[in-house]
Amino acid sequence: MLIPRRYSHFVYGAIQSGVTTGIATAVATSGYEYGGMFLHRWTTTWFTSWLLMMPVVLFVAPAIQRLTVLLTRDRA
Repeated sequence: MLIPRRYSHFVYGAIQSGVTTGIATAVATSGYEYGGMFLHRWTTTWFTSWLLMMPVVLFVAPAIQRLTVLLTRDRA
């Protein structure tokens, strides 16, 4: 079942925040020795950071897009 296109901003935000936090938490936890518990530690850390970042991405992204338009111009 596909999600209606009018919700594409939320789908994009969920995917983007998931990928970003997944990479960031993998890098942040990769240097620590957890006695074979890396996967458990990483998934716990990733899920927590994803829950925190998804609302930020969803609600801040439109403001960033507007700011980008203000700071750039079309080719003259």
